[in-house]
Amino acid sequence: MGRKARYIAAFLLLATGAAGLCVINICVGSVSIPVKDIFRSVSGHMIDRTKWRILWDIRLPRTLAALILGGALALSGYLLQTFFHNPIAGPFVLGISSGAKMTVALTMVFLMGRSVRVGAAALISAAFFGAMVSMGFVLLMSYRVSNMSMLVVSGVMIGYICSAVTEFVVTFADDADIVNLHNWSRGSFSGMTWDNVAVMAGVVSAAFTAVFLLSKPLGAYQLGEAYARNLGVNIMLLRTLLVILSSVLSACIVAYAGPISFVGLAAPHLVKSLLGTARPVLMIPACFLGGSVFCLFCDLLARNMLAPSEISISAVTAVFGAPVVLWVMIKRNREKVL
Repeated sequence: MGRKARYIAAFLLLATGAAGLCVINICVGSVSIPVKDIFRSVSGHMIDRTKWRILWDIRLPRTLAALILGGALALSGYLLQTFFHNPIAGPFVLGISSGAKMTVALTMVFLMGRSVRVGAAALISAAFFGAMVSMGFVLLMSYRVSNMSMLVVSGVMIGYICSAVTEFVVTFADDADIVNLHNWSRGSFSGMTWDNVAVMAGVVSAAFTAVFLLSKPLGAYQLGEAYARNLGVNIMLLRTLLVILSSVLSACIVAYAGPISFVGLAAPHLVKSLLGTARPVLMIPACFLGGSVFCLFCDLLARNMLAPSEISISAVTAVFGAPVVLWVMIKRNREKVL
């Protein structure tokens, strides 16, 4: 198979998988909704009122959130792996998601304790601040240690510290609504509204467009900073943009769905193996689709495996993502030996 045919086949597979999983996520649940009822409802025809409310108030917003945030999480992981030239860098592994989680928890507790309504802008801003703080610590460590394993361990330690602070906040909070914060901190796409979907779609679309426009300088950066400079790439500006964009994407995910593990790490590697190339112009849209497929599949399992109880989405993504991490580490070790 030629390269062009492989790329087309890969994108068709990813797009079909995302579309198919969207339909399955909407149809399958404690109340089954036939596909024909979905099309009838979308076209304006009347269906059973209970099914209509489940479709429009619960499943459609949740499915779209998994689609958008899954893609954003994979894209954030790809940017971090490119930035650090590190195949096991990711927002969860490096503690960036945990930092965002900590500041969102603090913001929610502070505002709830004063009976202030927590809006989308406040949550995303708090998550962005936390992500930037954690990213700053990781960057400082990256200048101090050159060993990849030490950098990952540093990120994990930062994540543990942030998670510990979050647990203290949840434990000693007085507000009864903090139960919702605890459920959110485990990672979930439940409780999404159309307002949430509209905001996350706007933020992620803007970030995706900015990342895609960086495809050419990213391609040069992958070949080394010296090579990129010779082509006229402003390395400092590019690195700054990578930090900001990856933090914005991570912040949007954490603000709405909580910390979700391994998607940002595993999806880029799976997509790269599928495409057979690391070219950013192809990897950026493919990573987004791959992350969407990964999260839609895991959310489907999380909702239905032990229904009516729901499993934490992070637990499911870890089951499928952790083996990918092991595979990457073993593969790199073999390459070093050879």
